[in-house]
Amino acid sequence: MKHPPVTGPVRQVHPHARCLASTAPCKCLQVRGLQHIAHFNTVNEYDFYIDHKDMNMTQSRPKKYGIIIDGSKCIDCKACMIACKVENKLPDGFWRNWIRPMWDLDGGGNSEFQPGQCMQCDDPSCVAACPVGATYKQPDGLVVIDPVKCIGCGNCVTACPYGARYRNPVKRIADKCDFCRHRLNRGEEPACVITCPTKCRTFGDLNDPGSDISRLIKEEKLVRIMGPHINTQPNIYYHEGTRLLDWAVAPTLPGDIHMPLEFWKTG
Repeated sequence: MKHPPVTGPVRQVHPHARCLASTAPCKCLQVRGLQHIAHFNTVNEYDFYIDHKDMNMTQSRPKKYGIIIDGSKCIDCKACMIACKVENKLPDGFWRNWIRPMWDLDGGGNSEFQPGQCMQCDDPSCVAACPVGATYKQPDGLVVIDPVKCIGCGNCVTACPYGARYRNPVKRIADKCDFCRHRLNRGEEPACVITCPTKCRTFGDLNDPGSDISRLIKEEKLVRIMGPHINTQPNIYYHEGTRLLDWAVAPTLPGDIHMPLEFWKTG
């Protein structure tokens, strides 16, 4: 962490001027979520501490986005699908997310609906399948597509075990959910998350121990949908009890070409 160069009195230019210029106990680091271990009398002392802070203190980690879905709250209203389509200006007949139904589960008319979208996998087979590096994984966990590099070959479309990709007929490149990356850059949640009337999606940073999603992972019994051939380590979780667990398929290349397990590994 670097601070602006000091061009005048500390009290006027340094973000922690009150701490640096005062003899009172410093609380500025506590506000930032760090443990206070010293009082700083100069800007240089503070900068040295920030750049060399003790290893057993709380360390900042890159964000890693994920979603927990509670299918028992889904009412199949499709608000999430419409919000995604409008927000991302998708072509007619194509979607980035879906709702899978299971009707009349027990003969008594009870049904289950399971929302889904790109799983933002840690070991994504779509990345392994792309021949030009257009599909790649960002440090924040998002699997994204570079529209300039994409050649529209379709390798990634069939490589996804979850059917989360399609070829955009207008742009002639691959497309899929990216958690509304443009909204994340503005500090907003994905359109599907904020639109759901029953709040069946919990979105957040898996690397933030204080986030709602991290708390739920610790407290709730959750499951992930795994493919039959490889474990892509998806970052969308479902509450235990969902019965829709066996719909993922083995990844292939176009033409139903099956590749050895090692081909799909990116790590």
